Amino acid sequence: MDRIDAMQAFARVVETGSFTKAADTLHMSKTSVTQLVQQLEARLRVKLLNRTTRKVNVTADGAVYYERVVRLLADMDDAETSLSSASASVRGKLRVDVPSPLARMILVPALPGFHARYPDIQIDLGVSDRMVDLIGENVDCVVRGGKITDHSLMARHVGDLQLRAYAAPDYLQREGVPAHPRELEDSHHRIVGFLWSRTGKPFPYAMHRDGESVSVQGRYVFAVDDGNAYLAAGLAGLGVLWLPDYMAKAHRAAGELIPVFEDWRFDPMPLYLAFPPNRHVSAKLRVFIDWIVEVMAQHAPVVDPRKP
Repeated sequence: MDRIDAMQAFARVVETGSFTKAADTLHMSKTSVTQLVQQLEARLRVKLLNRTTRKVNVTADGAVYYERVVRLLADMDDAETSLSSASASVRGKLRVDVPSPLARMILVPALPGFHARYPDIQIDLGVSDRMVDLIGENVDCVVRGGKITDHSLMARHVGDLQLRAYAAPDYLQREGVPAHPRELEDSHHRIVGFLWSRTGKPFPYAMHRDGESVSVQGRYVFAVDDGNAYLAAGLAGLGVLWLPDYMAKAHRAAGELIPVFEDWRFDPMPLYLAFPPNRHVSAKLRVFIDWIVEVMAQHAPVVDPRKP
């Protein structure tokens, strides 16, 4: 028995709650994972897991052992990394999930600079706006807009997206220019709906002007759960939409999108990087997080709440 492999298998079973899921994330067979955990229990002479046909639960002894195993595996990772201070020594695979427009317009174009700095880090990038089971899917981190509602995750505030409202020229010629945000709810005007994965519903946007504050959800005839499709719907004239500056900049310059409600101020949308609380922040994840902060500082820096 390789004790390190056995400890990694045990830790992953605890994190996923399943031998099958643990095996999938470790790219091993379920039989191999089961045998490693059994051999570990035999060596320790302690029952670490309670197994039923439907569920795997950690025992009291197993919970104590798990906390020590996580720290030990983390220390081993740090020890290997510390053998060389050169950034190129940071190596390994990262599984990351980010929203599709952020990947296409900001992160992927910036990746050559990251790989020039860290050539031995391999990134498997998931591009979606869906809810991701970080532990069950063995994802190291996700980047998401809006508050992180899963309080079991660790999160770092990496940027603030400045929002504005836009519509295509065809839409404005056909429906007219809305004079007040409330017209999006009680007149012929429509929005493009964005279905947030957490709720499956459009999100109300807060807007402010001269002491007046409104929260507008709007009515729609078309809604979508992907950022690139959301932008395409706005360009097609399907309604008013809210976009961060980085998504609208080129289309605004080309005259394909026209800003509306320009005298209104919009609350920025915070951008967070989240990762599992029990997942060791390895050297490769630390440098990736620092790189995300560096990139977003150029495109959507964190807003200082003390400044107006």
